[in-house]
Amino acid sequence: MIRFATIGTNFITEWFLEAAKRCDAVEYLGAYSRSAEKARRFANAHGAPLAFDDLEELAAHPDIDAVYIASPNSFHYPQAARMLRHGKHVLCEKTITANYPELTELIAVAKEHHVVLMEAMRSVHTRGFAVLQNNLHKLGTIRRATFQYCQYSSRYDNYKKGIIENAFDPHYANGALMDIGVYCVHPLVKLFGMPLSIHADALILQNGIDGAGTILAKYPEMQAELLYSKITNSALPSQIQGENGSLLIEEIPNPHKLTIVYRDGTTEALLNEPEARDLLSELNVWAACIQSGKILHPNLACSEMELRILDEARKQQGIHFPSDEGRIF
Repeated sequence: MIRFATIGTNFITEWFLEAAKRCDAVEYLGAYSRSAEKARRFANAHGAPLAFDDLEELAAHPDIDAVYIASPNSFHYPQAARMLRHGKHVLCEKTITANYPELTELIAVAKEHHVVLMEAMRSVHTRGFAVLQNNLHKLGTIRRATFQYCQYSSRYDNYKKGIIENAFDPHYANGALMDIGVYCVHPLVKLFGMPLSIHADALILQNGIDGAGTILAKYPEMQAELLYSKITNSALPSQIQGENGSLLIEEIPNPHKLTIVYRDGTTEALLNEPEARDLLSELNVWAACIQSGKILHPNLACSEMELRILDEARKQQGIHFPSDEGRIF
């Protein structure tokens, strides 16, 4: 049994704990919050016996085997590093770190202490993504991938009023690319690997954070377009174009409806399920890695490629975070 604690008390942690109830491999023992009262309230609400308002106490606790981190991006590296150094396995919400050098350091720490580090990238562990992967061959030679995730943020309304919340604050390593553009980048590298080169542009808001952006990626035989936004919506699906047809993806961050439109006009419905926000699949993958002792699992390689692309995109877009100081740019 993997006994785990959580860092973060937001809605994503709530989703994760709902999934944990259906996973026989894990047991929820404790909650962390900077507020002792909030930590205890959250732990009580979810049946955990332990509550922490001190990270060192959590990291050193002998009954905790693993930690799920769902704090703002800028906290991921220091919190994960502390847990890993105390021999705790870590599942960290996307984006796993603020930049690639931070990730390479965490991987080195995980290897040194023989613990599992994994990014919580829910979409690529879903049944829908597996169906997508298993049917790519029907498209023939793939020439283009267009992934888009454009979702108007309610926090943008506050931004326009002068209220800067975490989602639009560069001090928290956030913004459109890091918050939702990553949902386009990660599936791209998982399906097609690292591109030869990228070209990135963004709409930069007054405080230096990106509200929307585009990444063009070059591969030996195909092109990719990644479109993301927190200040507009999109009504168009993502798609992968091959010489034999195109695969339409209803939502790249949550691929629950997949259809192939062949070159002759015929269609094949691959999947049509209700939209779900289930984190059980990624939890099962993390637990399996822990149980098998698989420290250098394939998901880490995808996260490494993801962060290399994000760093290069931000460099071209002129987006800088405090945690970049002395590391990149």
